[in-house]
Amino acid sequence: MRIDLNADVGESFGHYILGEDQALFKVITSANIACGFHAGDFTVMNKTVKAAKENHLSVGAHPGFPDIQGFGRRNISMSEAEVYEMVVYQIGALQAFCHIHQVALSHVKPHGALYNISADDATIARAIAQAVIDIAPNAILFGLCNSQLIEAGNNIGLKTAGEAFADRKYDDTGRLVHRSHPNAVLTHFDDIEKQVENIVMNKQVETSSGKMIEIEADTLCFHGDGKNVVEIVQKTRKILEAKNVKVAPLEMV
Repeated sequence: MRIDLNADVGESFGHYILGEDQALFKVITSANIACGFHAGDFTVMNKTVKAAKENHLSVGAHPGFPDIQGFGRRNISMSEAEVYEMVVYQIGALQAFCHIHQVALSHVKPHGALYNISADDATIARAIAQAVIDIAPNAILFGLCNSQLIEAGNNIGLKTAGEAFADRKYDDTGRLVHRSHPNAVLTHFDDIEKQVENIVMNKQVETSSGKMIEIEADTLCFHGDGKNVVEIVQKTRKILEAKNVKVAPLEMV
């Protein structure tokens, strides 16, 4: 058994520091780097690509809605063409820094509200998949397991990776429980450990109603802005490796 461990990073901007990126780089295998719309800026993007390369991580673009104040977690109504152009723009920006540091852009993962909408909206999912194949055809498209985004990527000919979340609750349809709901985010390590073991070892996840549903994940996400995230990833990785699970970037699998 093998699994990739990814985290959303590069979310600082200007004088504002978010997350523990440098420590996180020592324990994850893939870095989803903010592209300046929901978080990050050109200086942070440059430094983050460089640091990710130095730590031998897979480098991915993490495009989101233009929503700094809402951290990209608020829905912005956009046409299919606008979503396509917005994603192309952000991938292109990160690709430029990848070019400077001579590192491949290995994957693309939408952020926040854009990610959640693409799980169920086939039109938005198609726009994102089209943007990826037009500008980064060799990149892996990350999307929620069993989502419209994964289907759109497969249909257009992209490599895709089903993603599961270590620290988020699921509903009975396999979607993430909205952050506005109580207990939508798991904060106790015992709960996170149990969820990760179910996902990786048993290919299932317990929903908020107590139901067990099937899920097959290629990569596990940990939120870079989460409390004690470095310690959580560190402990999780040790537990998985003790169970003979190979933790590695997807292109190495």
